[in-house]
Amino acid sequence: MTVKTRFAPSPTGVLHIGGARTALFSWLYARHHGGQFALRIEDTDRERSTEASVQAILDGMSWLGLDHDGEVVFQTQRFNRYQELIQQLLDEDKAYYCTCSKERLEALREQQMAAGEKPRYDGKCRHAKIPPGTPGAVVRFKNPTTGSVTFHDHVRGDITVSNSELDDLIIARADGTPTYNFTVVVDDMDMGMTHVIRGDDHINNTPRQINLYHALGAQPPEFAHVPMILGEDGTRLSKRHGAVGVMQYAEDGYLPEAVLNYLVRLGWSHGDQEIFSREDMIKLFDLKNINRAPSIFNTDKLNWLNQYWMQQADNQRLAGLLAKRLQKMGIDVPSDMDLSAVVDLFKTRSVTINDMAGQARFLFEDINGYDAKAEKKIFKASALEPLRQLRERLAGIEDWPQADLHAVIEGVVRDLGVGFGKVGQPLRLALTGQGSGPANDAIMRILGQEQTVRRLDRAIRHVAAKFPQTSSPL
Repeated sequence: MTVKTRFAPSPTGVLHIGGARTALFSWLYARHHGGQFALRIEDTDRERSTEASVQAILDGMSWLGLDHDGEVVFQTQRFNRYQELIQQLLDEDKAYYCTCSKERLEALREQQMAAGEKPRYDGKCRHAKIPPGTPGAVVRFKNPTTGSVTFHDHVRGDITVSNSELDDLIIARADGTPTYNFTVVVDDMDMGMTHVIRGDDHINNTPRQINLYHALGAQPPEFAHVPMILGEDGTRLSKRHGAVGVMQYAEDGYLPEAVLNYLVRLGWSHGDQEIFSREDMIKLFDLKNINRAPSIFNTDKLNWLNQYWMQQADNQRLAGLLAKRLQKMGIDVPSDMDLSAVVDLFKTRSVTINDMAGQARFLFEDINGYDAKAEKKIFKASALEPLRQLRERLAGIEDWPQADLHAVIEGVVRDLGVGFGKVGQPLRLALTGQGSGPANDAIMRILGQEQTVRRLDRAIRHVAAKFPQTSSPL
């Protein structure tokens, strides 16, 4: 048997973390077994489905690298097939027309709840023989009234539900459009799905769907219902917990391999291993290792993983991502600047590409001011002479690319007889506007001689204006 799984989102919004995890688990199971993975867009909700949402789903899947086999299936292109099978169930007396009004159904629901009963349709129209074409009539499936449904869930184990607890679900609305529980069965049947991996909010639908499979003469697939993802406060995951659409993570500077690594650990484990490459996931993934308990979304862990994968990534690739981010920030990158050198400078210091761009911003824009706390601590009168000495020596270098810039700094330290910090700290503040940052010689190498000297000139004027009476004591 060839394993075949699917991801079947509704295009009513962006691809969120929960959906992306479902897609990943389904994709991994198929790839692990050398099977097929399909993408189906469940767009029968015409009022809420949009082309923009379809594109957002496709973009998210592409960014994550979750490739699908075959063409994307759209439910709206399969209405004739649904109508055919609805009619088949009607002809075989496995479905019937129902004209119960919303008011009657609501009153029935309230009555049942008041009596402590489970709300369910009472079958009033089951034997009424309502003719086709009756205005306002829906089509209901004749669920078996005796026996039970038993299925093995790869996460929950064996589950048994009595048919007496299930009512006759609607499979076609009054306007003729099919409902979710019917279309999903027909699609999975026609597409030959062997395993359905989905959120556990669908588990109550499964017994009804299994009965539909049997009514249509089909073998149900195997099921794995994955527990939901919660925020750190234990409530259902939402934007306030940091959970956003997948493409927002791309926009925020995360790498797809980090997001995938994070997603696979949301509810699945392989011992104590935390770092998983795509190849590791495919090799190791198994449904039996999906946890039964809900997963907790933790942004700090996602950041830790992204920082790890950034350090593993190729500098040229990161340079391309950095260039795009800087462009979005309205920053023009000099054509002769090697962004891979910038990446190398900030790679171990950055959590995301956006973080890197923010830290490296001083390389591309003039310094318009200095960090107040750092300036108070570092730009004292004693900083003037080191800055002047550095300016003179650095301006006199004839071959900047080949110069040992660190040796220049050490020379000033030695000649002035001061600690390295007395020279290095004022230089860093002059170059970056901040009290901390990468090595000064590496910064100057990227800035170039002209920009380095210009920033030193500005810092010298600034400090001299603060201490006009000083003779530059060390």
